[in-house]
Amino acid sequence: MKKSKQVVNENEPPSYQEATAGYPEMEAQFAWDDKIIRRTFIRKVYAILMLQLFVTVGIVCLFTFCAPVRFYIQTNPSLYMASYIMFFATYIALSCCGDLRRQFPWNIILLVLFTLSMAFMMGFVSSFYNTKSVMLCLGITALVCLSVTLFSFQSKIDVTSCQGVLFSLCIAMLLCAITISIVVPFGYVPWLHAIYAVIGAILFTLFLAFDTQLLLGNKRYSISPEEYVFATLSLYLDIIYLFSFLLQLMGNGHD
Repeated sequence: MKKSKQVVNENEPPSYQEATAGYPEMEAQFAWDDKIIRRTFIRKVYAILMLQLFVTVGIVCLFTFCAPVRFYIQTNPSLYMASYIMFFATYIALSCCGDLRRQFPWNIILLVLFTLSMAFMMGFVSSFYNTKSVMLCLGITALVCLSVTLFSFQSKIDVTSCQGVLFSLCIAMLLCAITISIVVPFGYVPWLHAIYAVIGAILFTLFLAFDTQLLLGNKRYSISPEEYVFATLSLYLDIIYLFSFLLQLMGNGHD
């Protein structure tokens, strides 16, 4: 009976219910290909991402423009360490625990804590740069993100198949970081740090295109609509790391 049913499905155009009955993987594929589900998934991810970015930009601006707040956080570095511990714990939970990041409301609670901790760290780092540098890097980051998003939506180039390029850049960035850690005790080398920041900015620009095309699901690889928290997490980290490398590359410290 099972074999005959399979033959019918292959040779006749069955209905959606007949084609997917008893086949979870096939049902998941049909669901992902459905335009309504895909558009709902994309809207949900970008809605959450916009909230994360608004909170992050607000905290960065507060720590950069408000002198009393800037002075307080710079004189209390333990707050940065506390936020880093929260960031690391929530990131591991959301990245490694698939059941947890798909379980409401724990996934949203962890994502909120993750966003607040990352926003605080970015605000702390930005407080050591002058306001013009921070605003310039925010503007460039926004422009790059818009360009990469439009490229990912319109381009026929499949970035999801370029894992080799991304891996090579990761290795180059790692080697550069190791070199900097060895050289720094003997003296700061500006051009080496600039190379590191350029590689990082390029890498996370490509990662942004990679994760955006995974979200769209119209290339070789895609992400399941159930993983809206993980998709949001990936895009948010790409944007934040892009901003941080641009800040290292173009930012000037406070006088």
